[in-house]
Amino acid sequence: MVKFNTLLVRGGRPDDNSTGAVNVPIYNSSTFRYPKLGSDVKWDYERSGNPTRDAVEDVCAELEHGDRGFAFSSGMAAIHAALALFKPGDHIIIGDNIYGGTFRLVNDFLKPRGLEFTEVDTQDVNAVAAAFKSNTKGVYFEPVTNPLLKVSSVKQIAKVAHEHGALVVVDNTFLTPYLQKPLDLGADVVLHSATKYLGGHSDFTAGMIVTKTKELSDRVYAVQNTIGAVLAPQEANLLRRGIQTLNLRMDRHIQNAEKIIAYLESNPKVSRIYYPTVDKSSQDYKIISDEARGAGGVLSFEIKDGLDAAKFVNSLQLIILAVSLGAAESLVEVPAFMSHFEIPKPERLKMGIKDELIRLSVGLEDADDLIADLDQAFQKI
Repeated sequence: MVKFNTLLVRGGRPDDNSTGAVNVPIYNSSTFRYPKLGSDVKWDYERSGNPTRDAVEDVCAELEHGDRGFAFSSGMAAIHAALALFKPGDHIIIGDNIYGGTFRLVNDFLKPRGLEFTEVDTQDVNAVAAAFKSNTKGVYFEPVTNPLLKVSSVKQIAKVAHEHGALVVVDNTFLTPYLQKPLDLGADVVLHSATKYLGGHSDFTAGMIVTKTKELSDRVYAVQNTIGAVLAPQEANLLRRGIQTLNLRMDRHIQNAEKIIAYLESNPKVSRIYYPTVDKSSQDYKIISDEARGAGGVLSFEIKDGLDAAKFVNSLQLIILAVSLGAAESLVEVPAFMSHFEIPKPERLKMGIKDELIRLSVGLEDADDLIADLDQAFQKI
């Protein structure tokens, strides 16, 4: 089998045309011809399958060491599909520090429709074990949380969950298969907001699910085909193209993040930095060192009480004030007022998301220019 970096460039490529084209064609067709009535065809209608989408789904399955990949129109569509594996009356243990959109999906949509959820700190494996009930069917969490970068062990949670006969669903958007492969660590389903690092260029939205077994693949495909939030061919091609440079981009994201962290550590206006490798004695560092090959390109930091986070981010000139992450350009946000605004303030504070918390998605620019931009913004608060 070829190695990961080769798969990024060459994986998932069917030889299905006679032109000699190096890249998979973009098949802009909503329907496909039957040679004759009753023919067993691979593709019949785009919602059920498309050659361009199949190609990027196949390469993601290869990268994750999974059975099959499924591409959706957004990360939230993928999360919805993963949670649609469960039925009313099922109980799901879910991380207590999840993406704001997932929080809204769980509380405003799924709970009223009969699914039960218990939020726990997934860093505490004993707390996870204690949350199991007779109707617990799954555990859903993010190995590296947004925006506090807390690290949970996929290995340990999968072991506990499987002892109880529950599925393990992991949102691994922050790390990508380049840094971590949750299916190899025991997870059953891994998903990504492919809008972020997999795509890498802020030019489309997409979601990806990869399943570990054929039985799960069949179930996810039934959900995908029924709900229909599939990735269109043009966006599937952009995702395929973004994946080709994932390794190079992730290495640069991490290099830049480490330089910025060194700057922030010496800045007297910063009270705390959130990044798994900052404290070498922490549980975060121990888990990330054991289960991943890097901590990714997102970091968060708190400015000291009394300093104005809004004035700080509004003073940045190079780093862009915007939601999302994982792009070529550096993006900054204030989670309490942007990505996590839908979470009530008392719950945000309980999670550790203060008004002074700033999240930085470190891009591919020159690190010196990013540090200079941060420095001039600090001078204005």
